[in-house]
Amino acid sequence: MMAAEYGADAIGFIFAPESPRFTPPETVRKIISSLPVFVTTVGVFTSGEEKDFRRAVEECGLDLIQFHGSFSPETIRPFASRAIKVIRVRDEGSLDEISSPPARAVLLDTYHDQQLGGSGATFDWKIAAKAARLGRVLLAGGLTPENVEAAIATVRPYGVDVSSGVEIETGGRGSGVGGRRKKDHVKMKRFIEAAKRAGEKYAVTE
Repeated sequence: MMAAEYGADAIGFIFAPESPRFTPPETVRKIISSLPVFVTTVGVFTSGEEKDFRRAVEECGLDLIQFHGSFSPETIRPFASRAIKVIRVRDEGSLDEISSPPARAVLLDTYHDQQLGGSGATFDWKIAAKAARLGRVLLAGGLTPENVEAAIATVRPYGVDVSSGVEIETGGRGSGVGGRRKKDHVKMKRFIEAAKRAGEKYAVTE
């Protein structure tokens, strides 16, 4: 909710039960019902079948589906108009995955051998800049309030995605390295403001 108040254009909800950021579908539905209509809602999945994605869209009111894992082209294709396909970037060779299967957008994230996302690590933005010239690209991977303006200036992405970069550790177990984490409102506000400034300065046209 706070992200929307600070001006976020889209908000993601993690549908992976194994993730410390998992949000139960019934909670997602309640949150979405109270969001402004202009905020795009995204369901993030690391596994599942077509029926699972359709149920989430219908029951929760999701606008888009982020496929964050090893999904076959056959799984993504029925949702091409609302699909965000995640590519975990190792090197320039990773860009070969962009065009197949078709998707509404591609999100580039940092490759990590032990986790799918939220690693807090960046990758070579020059690779992302090349990808941005090929289609609608969203940039993720180690973005923070401090570096998001530089990232946007370099890559000129359609949008940016952040998670660990606006979190603080709260102690305990549950989030892999460093223990449990939660969103920090100050960092979140600073990130959105910085991204908006850079977006206005380095506007991307369709």
